[in-house]
Amino acid sequence: MRIGVFGGTFDPPHVGHLILAAECSYQLNLARLLWVLTPDPPHKKDQSITSFNHRIAMIQAAIEDNPLFELSRVDVDRPGPHYAVDTLRLLAKIYPDAELVYLVGGDSLHDLPTWYQPAELVAQVSALGVMRRPGDAVDMKALDASLPGLGAKVRVVSAPLLDISSRQIRARVASGQPYRYYLPPAVYALIQETGLYR
Repeated sequence: MRIGVFGGTFDPPHVGHLILAAECSYQLNLARLLWVLTPDPPHKKDQSITSFNHRIAMIQAAIEDNPLFELSRVDVDRPGPHYAVDTLRLLAKIYPDAELVYLVGGDSLHDLPTWYQPAELVAQVSALGVMRRPGDAVDMKALDASLPGLGAKVRVVSAPLLDISSRQIRARVASGQPYRYYLPPAVYALIQETGLYR
């Protein structure tokens, strides 16, 4: 069984996330896709992040009508810091017979050698599903030299390149610009109801 691991802050989860999740599920032949919410990402210590209870509610609203998608609490229910390699170790214990496929953007793939214990992360997964983004530049030869075996595990997922980000949506909400159609309807409704990002 191939399980996709889609980690992020999802602040908020938007249509770009859903399109990428759906394309990864289809192209990588995943039996299920775990949305792994990172409560306090180590690389975003200087940023204000919405409470994880609000973010959990938004993820659940975004994915509730897709039986392939599932919210994983693997990082929510343990103390930080939350490094991807530790998350994968825990998921390997929870799903001992599964092939774990870790999903990253092209920008994250480029930065992978700077992550916490990157070689161990590569060893933990059967594949890395790479979702390319507009303008990302990845030198696979250099990456493979830095992390031997990485290239053999990379599976590039082709999907529409939507230049949408959670940061952009938060800014739109705060400044009163239109943002409704950047989001799944249930997430839009939650943001309206709770007054998030204003």
